Formats: sequence, C-alpha cells, structure tokens
Amino acid sequence: MLHGEDQPRAPYLDAVVGYGFRGPGRFHVPGHKGGPGADPGLRHAIGDDALALDVPQDIHGIDLGSSPTPYEQAERLAADAYGAQRSFFLTNGATQGNHALALALAPLGAKVVAQRNSHASLVDGLVLSGGLPSFVAPEVESELGMAHGVDPQRLDEALTRAGEGVTAAFVVSPTYYGMCADVAALARVAHAHGVPLVVDQSWGPHFGFHPDVPQSALHLDADAVLTSTHKIVGALTQSAILHVADTGRIDAQAVARTLRLLRSTSPSSLLMASLDAARRQLAMHGEALLHETLAAIGRTREKLGTVPGLRVIGADFVGTPGVADWDPLRIVVDVRGTGATGHRVADALRRAYDVNVELATNATFVLLVGMAETPTALERVAGDIDEIVKVVSVEGTGEALVAPPAVVENEMVVPPREAFLGRAERVPVDDAVGRVSCESIAGYPPGIPALLPGERITAETVAYLRALAASGSRLHGASDPAFAHVHVLAAD
Repeated sequence: MLHGEDQPRAPYLDAVVGYGFRGPGRFHVPGHKGGPGADPGLRHAIGDDALALDVPQDIHGIDLGSSPTPYEQAERLAADAYGAQRSFFLTNGATQGNHALALALAPLGAKVVAQRNSHASLVDGLVLSGGLPSFVAPEVESELGMAHGVDPQRLDEALTRAGEGVTAAFVVSPTYYGMCADVAALARVAHAHGVPLVVDQSWGPHFGFHPDVPQSALHLDADAVLTSTHKIVGALTQSAILHVADTGRIDAQAVARTLRLLRSTSPSSLLMASLDAARRQLAMHGEALLHETLAAIGRTREKLGTVPGLRVIGADFVGTPGVADWDPLRIVVDVRGTGATGHRVADALRRAYDVNVELATNATFVLLVGMAETPTALERVAGDIDEIVKVVSVEGTGEALVAPPAVVENEMVVPPREAFLGRAERVPVDDAVGRVSCESIAGYPPGIPALLPGERITAETVAYLRALAASGSRLHGASDPAFAHVHVLAAD
C-alpha cells in the first residue's frame, strides 16, 4: 500500500525525543523530573531514557506552538496511512474510543443498533451517554461455540425493528478468533437505513497493509473504525487509534468534543509516541514484515496440522454464516480430538514451557501472532505444542461449551444507564431469574457478553455462566467472581 511521502517521519516521537534529551529545565510535572526523582528500582526496570521521554502535555514544540504542531502532524499521518478523514490517538485503549463514539452518536435517549457480542466498553459507553440500544445477534458456530460476525440480513431486520430515529449501527470485525464480517454489505445495509456504520476493528490494526490479510473496514465504506494498535502492530499497551472516514455521516468535531471529555489532561507521551512510531513502521515496512511473518505462520500451521488430535482452523470458515474473510495472524486450534480441553492444553504449555496463549476455551486455544513475530519463536511453539499434546491427550473426544440462543437474544427491559445507575440489590443467583440485571458479565474466554445491564436474567443465562466459571473462564465484570450472587434492579 502506498502512502504520502511524509510517512517516513515520526514528528511527535521526534519532538518528544528532542525535548527529553536536550537537557531542558523541567520545572513542571511529572515529579520524577525525567528520572532523578524516580525510585531506583523503577529507573533500573524501565531505564532513564524512558523516564526522560515521559513529558507532560502543553510543551512548546510538541503539542503547543505553530499549527500544525508535531502532535497534529502525527495524527494527520495516521489518517493518511489508514485512509481516514481524521484519526485520534487514544491513551486508554479502544475502550476510550467506544466511550467517545457512544457519547457522540448515542446521546441521551438516542436509539442505536449494536452487535450483541460487542466489547463491554460499548455498553459502558451507552451507560455514560444514556443511549438506547437494540441488539442484533451474531452468527454462532455450533461445533466450537465461536461467535462470528453479524449477517447483513440480520442487521437489516434489526434496523427495521428499531424504527425511526436510529443514529448508528455498531458491529465487530474481526472477532477474537480473527473471523471477519462482510463489512461492505453491512455498510450498504446501514447506509440504506440512513445511519453510519461503526466497526470495532480492534483486533485488525494491520488490516489493509498486506494483500494476504483482510482489507480495512475504512476501505469497505465503514464510517468510523477503531484499531487497537497495541494488539498486533507494536504500539505500547493501552494505546489505540480512532478513525473517522470522509463520508460525511459522522461529524469528526463532535467526536473530538467527546474525546476531550474522556481524555486525561495528562496523557502519556510514551503511549502517543509509540502510536506515532507504530504508524510509521506499519506504513513503511508493514507489508515486508507481514510477508515474513505470514510465511512463518504457514509453516507453523502446517506443523500443527500433523499433530494427532489437533485441527487448525481458519480459511475453511470463510463463506459460513457471519464470516466473509479471516485473519491469518490468529492461529486457532481445535483440540477436541485430543480428549483434553483447550484450558488443559494451555495450562500444560504454561507450566512446561512458559508458553502463554491469548485465549483458551473448552474446545480451542488461540495463538495471537504479532506483525513482526520471530520465525524461530513460531517454530519452537509448534514443537512445544506437539510435545504437550502427547502428554495431555486422553481417550474420547472433547466438547465445546456453546452459548444457548437465549444468551445472545436476551430481553432488554430498561436502558443500560437506568439499570447500571439505578438502585440495586444483591441477591443469590437462583433468586435473580426473572429480575433485571444491573451488571455486565462476560465469560473470558470466549468473551461473549452473557448478561448486560438492563437485560432480564434467564435460567439459561445463569446455567451458562455457571458452566463457564466451572470450565475455568473468568467472569469479567461480575461483582461476585464465583457467581453466587448478582446485583439486580431493586423492586419498587
């Protein structure tokens, strides 16, 4: 992919480096003064160079001074690299972007349609904004329990049911497993209903930078796209970018206004510099780095495919409901043939080889590969997995833990904001059936929200969450990790 001639520059990174290392008088925050005031253990752990570059907002020559400042230039270069009208650096992850979009597109009382397995931060954003969601269920694969993308026809039906006044449609592509929805078709549906399409592309910040990875949603007519840059392309943890397309359906200034509400007045220069640097590397060398990584992934997948009891999945899902493409940087392995669970395989890998996987479920485990993964690391992990499977395999065939349809089609009784902020009472889980949840609970893995604030709690949902907890999943968002009690809306 070709970009503007300025892509070799990293203006924000260069400005921070220039200030940090020229020996300025630092009579401003932070109190460590570029290193001397920091604890010796911290100085040794992260180095004086990192502390020297930890500079505050409002420094002339970085984000103050003649426009465009280095900060403004850095965001403009990100927009050029991704093909956006405007890009915003985020220092609280894609979570911050979801919150800002909810506030900008779903203000108090506004109606939106959202994918039921959207990231919890979108629902949290609706709690903040007071927006009124209608949910559209993703396609759920019945053998492995994977939730895929939204089918365009389902989105059309959901928007029709929601009626007049819908302000946006929110979908997810790719999923945790790397499966991509038909974003172009979803965009056509949303636009036919007169609403913008927002795509949570957190797991695909590298999309569009190599012909063998999926195209970016920005080039498939999405109106806003979130890329969680730290996940795959080399920015520091907690950094992400929000892109607004030049379609006229979303006001970039309105998004900027809500981001000012959410952004710290002391954003991390280290995180923002890492975004500037990651953008440069992706634009200049992403295709070459991905080429080498994809070749190594191919060898790894081939090796894993020879291990008895394992099935490596990916391209074979393209064309099934909710899947129009897939990301090869996710190595998804079906372990059911070993008789062991993905949790068991993952635990054995960690204990024996200090190998830590991204995700494990009853039926699968997932290796997340970075844009510039070391080929030797991939070759080694394939051998490690081969040895572990010999140890953990047992007679029989494992089973997936599949969410019942009720989990992705729960009844929304009151708006999320009203439920989350309303008067709550803590009750035993068995007594909560039929009541309205005040909590947002998702089992990680697989990460599908099983319960959202404002939804009626069903016996099926309770049984599923208990099964997830028993299988080794973490109940993200649950006030009681053991799921013995839950907060429900108090009776009048």
